[in-house]
Amino acid sequence: MVFAKCWTIKKYFEGPPTKSNFELKEVELPALKNGEVLLEALFLSVDPYMRVAVKKLLKEGDSMMGSQVARVVESKNSAFPVGSIVVANSGWTTHSISDGKNLETLPEGWPNTLPVSLALGTIGMTGLTAYFGLLDICDLKEGQTVIVNAASGAVGSVVGQIAKIKGCKVVGSAGSEEKVAYIKKLGFDVAFNYKTVKSLEDTLKKAAPEGYDCYFDNVGGAFTNAVIPQMKKYGRIAICGAISTYNSEEPQQGIYIQHPFIYNEIRMEGFIVHRWQGDIRQKGLKDLLKWVLEGKIQYKEHVSEGFESMPMAFIGMLKGDNVGKTIVKA
Repeated sequence: MVFAKCWTIKKYFEGPPTKSNFELKEVELPALKNGEVLLEALFLSVDPYMRVAVKKLLKEGDSMMGSQVARVVESKNSAFPVGSIVVANSGWTTHSISDGKNLETLPEGWPNTLPVSLALGTIGMTGLTAYFGLLDICDLKEGQTVIVNAASGAVGSVVGQIAKIKGCKVVGSAGSEEKVAYIKKLGFDVAFNYKTVKSLEDTLKKAAPEGYDCYFDNVGGAFTNAVIPQMKKYGRIAICGAISTYNSEEPQQGIYIQHPFIYNEIRMEGFIVHRWQGDIRQKGLKDLLKWVLEGKIQYKEHVSEGFESMPMAFIGMLKGDNVGKTIVKA
């Protein structure tokens, strides 16, 4: 008899989430059937997309969605013996049952010295988001200039480092002096605190007078309004997120984009990382693991202790409390 704790959506978010939006429940799990495994969460992910996905994907009362690194503690599936470490989309729960079809093992060659929590971040969904958004959507080429916002976060920090690996100039924006210092340490060519600059437009112009070839957008809103006029001819924009607008109840006013898009022939595309599957996804994970092991990509994790801390970790992440990937250690 196994009991699982799980966080559910008690009430849809209106504005910034609060702990009252969540409810902690305990449920009894059934006995395993042939082909199934029992998972115990080790690390759980909280991500910005959850803020907007809840109302699209869940009903009030449902368990919160999300991925986790888990250990197989009981198995009736020969592909996943007891002790196996897997990545599972089990949501905010301490224990879950899986038929194994959507479980993913760690990439081949993962050393024991590397934290398994990185499979939720730099060598997982957020790392792949940076990888495909930059190399596929932005079609990055050596010698080009990249601007990325939320540059100290889980995705943005990897974007900047991959761009440097590919021989590009990288400009990054963050929201505190601590975060600016961090992205400078990662090798960004220019880093600035968007909250303290007198003029965002002037700061962007000074950082790259020649303009930007690629814009990796995690933030949206006013920041994007400032970047679009500074895109180069044939510039590419990857729309990854819009965290500046997630808690807004009223739509924000943008700029008219037709003129710069037409006359500079700019391409803008939104994307979700689940588009890339199979061999191409595995190649991405292999490259990320290689770069981490070679020291070309550094990582930082913002870790909260204890499963009960998940709502506050989520709320803090949306407020920008984190540097690097936000995870919860169960």
